[in-house]
Amino acid sequence: MRHPFVRALSRVLTRSLVLAATAAVIPLASAVPAAADGVVVGGFPVDVSDGPWTVALSSRDRFGGTRAGQFCGGVAVGRTTVLTAAHCMGADVLGGPPNRARDLKVITGRTDLTSAQGKEIAVRDTWVNPGYDKISNAGDFAVLTLAEALPDRSVIRMAAAGDPAYEPGTSATVYGWGDITGGGDYARGLRGARVHVLSDALCERAYPGSADGTYRADSMLCAGEATGGPDACQGDSGGPLVAQGRLVGLVSWGSGCGRPGSPGVYTRVSDVVRTMGWPTALASTNGG
Repeated sequence: MRHPFVRALSRVLTRSLVLAATAAVIPLASAVPAAADGVVVGGFPVDVSDGPWTVALSSRDRFGGTRAGQFCGGVAVGRTTVLTAAHCMGADVLGGPPNRARDLKVITGRTDLTSAQGKEIAVRDTWVNPGYDKISNAGDFAVLTLAEALPDRSVIRMAAAGDPAYEPGTSATVYGWGDITGGGDYARGLRGARVHVLSDALCERAYPGSADGTYRADSMLCAGEATGGPDACQGDSGGPLVAQGRLVGLVSWGSGCGRPGSPGVYTRVSDVVRTMGWPTALASTNGG
């Protein structure tokens, strides 16, 4: 998981892996084979009605129409507001500034990307966190404003600082249309993977600082399994990590997919809430 595709290529596809679906065209050399059930990375099929706030980012001009132009994930936190990863909006992903991506859309209500289910809504405006650090991966989030409002049921509440959903050991689910094996096998249909929130101490040991990034507990959250297994992968960037019914993370970076000792790293949503100065009405500290 990790950095834009062009940057990954420059590292001979052996280190941190981009989660953007631009990597879909080339299997990544450092990927770990899936376990016997074949879905360790991708987890299990999910109908979008069970996670209606999960959206796909699309640009057919840039990525073609095979999978509706999907290249990253996102999550609706307001009727016209979608969160995604800042690196999904990078020039090396979109081919230029996001405001020049003429057909940038959000696909909502669609389980199978090849179907006509749901709607494709134009992105009216993009805001990329100016504090995003491409070296450490800190502050990896962007805000998209939609041209058309989503229904209330398609919006998820965010977990603010102090929410028990951030406690280590908490069960969580990550959603996306990305690589389900770690070998370039991209899903047509939405999938989920069950993971656990891990301690900051474990993640600091896993990522003390390298070319891949540096774990920073104030703006990042770590989830997965210490022994490897279910994980987000290429194509899942910007997608939601949900615990106890609240949004706790956005798929951001890591080293490989499902590797022992290399859990997935997510943008900590409480830091997004703090940075944006969003009112507590949008976020919950206790699930209320």
